[in-house]
Amino acid sequence: MEVTVEQIKKLREVTGAGILDCRKALEEAGGDFDKAVEILRKKGAAKAAKKAGREAREGVIDVYTHGEGRIGVMVELNCETDFVARTPEFRELAHEIALQIAAMAPRYVSEEDVPEEVLAKEREIARERARSQGKPEHVLDRIAEGMINKFLDETVLLRQTYIRDDSKTIRDLITEAIAKLGENIVVRRFVRWELGEEFEA
Repeated sequence: MEVTVEQIKKLREVTGAGILDCRKALEEAGGDFDKAVEILRKKGAAKAAKKAGREAREGVIDVYTHGEGRIGVMVELNCETDFVARTPEFRELAHEIALQIAAMAPRYVSEEDVPEEVLAKEREIARERARSQGKPEHVLDRIAEGMINKFLDETVLLRQTYIRDDSKTIRDLITEAIAKLGENIVVRRFVRWELGEEFEA
């Protein structure tokens, strides 16, 4: 099947991949657009995995306020070079992540940041809830693990569904940027304030 310029252009707009990569993906997918998107995502994930170990100490701090100053977010996004840190694409990514934090109020950057005692407490709450609903003992652990996964999806930034596109997570968004910009990209840390909230020591 002949791949058209319009198909390549559309795929490029959606994925941010290069022209040649888009053409190859469409050819490999036999013209199936969704399949081509999936092929490019997998290639992007493979490229990102290769770059994951590289040190990322450059970058930007994005500051965002929302609701006439009712919510404030500060996020540090790192990359490998100041050249990439100055690109509009990188700065836009940092801003999108700040918007995500403002909207979805994650508590942790990654799964590794969640304290074990928090997971243990959530697991116990889930088991007790299931037990009170009359679930048999032998399924409590499985139910608890399902609830833990849901808890992580809601509270871990990298696992959250991207607010502008529910077909991808924030981890997917960063992976795509790594593939496009050619450097490791890391959310180093963030803080989110909401007017009037209780301060946790």
